[in-house]
Amino acid sequence: MELEVYFVDSFTSKVFGGNPAGVIFHEQDLDHDLMQNIAAENNLSETAFVHTSNNNRIKFFTPELEVDLCGHATLASAFTYFNFLNTSADEIVFQANRSQIKAVNANNGITLSLPKDEPIKVDDVSAFAEALNAKVLEVYRGIDDFVAVLEDEEAVKNNNPDFSLIKHMDSRGLIVTAKGNVVDFVSRWYGPQTGINEDPATGSAHALLGTYWAGIFNKDDLTAKQLSKRGGLLHCSVKEQKVDITGQAALYLRGTLHIT
Repeated sequence: MELEVYFVDSFTSKVFGGNPAGVIFHEQDLDHDLMQNIAAENNLSETAFVHTSNNNRIKFFTPELEVDLCGHATLASAFTYFNFLNTSADEIVFQANRSQIKAVNANNGITLSLPKDEPIKVDDVSAFAEALNAKVLEVYRGIDDFVAVLEDEEAVKNNNPDFSLIKHMDSRGLIVTAKGNVVDFVSRWYGPQTGINEDPATGSAHALLGTYWAGIFNKDDLTAKQLSKRGGLLHCSVKEQKVDITGQAALYLRGTLHIT
């Protein structure tokens, strides 16, 4: 079996930035174990598999497990589709485990419509303060992640968490966030539960972050930066039921997998 694979850096305008994802569009059925093995071999934070003969059903795999939603791998998949598979298209709809995801090719990047994630306040922040080795102002729970609000951008940038404590939290991951100095808000995302200590640029987390910060700033359009080593730039537009997340992407690699 031969499968064409793309490695795309998401939420960046150039390679070696943003968050790399593997992308495979396939017509034939691929079983779960094969997709997991490919994702482990790729050794990227996520690999997306798009089943073109099954209504663009999209599956996301980390090197260790399948996840229901991944923003940066969806962005990478849309980038691949618009630039290499159907250059005349300006829209594609993916069917993910969590929901339907529409991607639109726009002048300033690609816009993904993700399900809105309403934050629920957590009263006891002590475990989060211990895990983050930081002063935590507030903590909220989303569908997948906890989000801890820190004092300022410097606190997020310089945060030095204890991943062994975060790994045992009942969530996909833990986000730290604060108001930004130049952009509206900044963040970092930790996910040792999924085999990724820190994700470079996490699109799906911004469905929760965008919803939270829209309430704080009392506005629906927000700019965001993820303060990982590779960095990530995003624009969030909060709607009634969706959060539109816009970002750019860049191709790093295109090749063929040979599976015998």
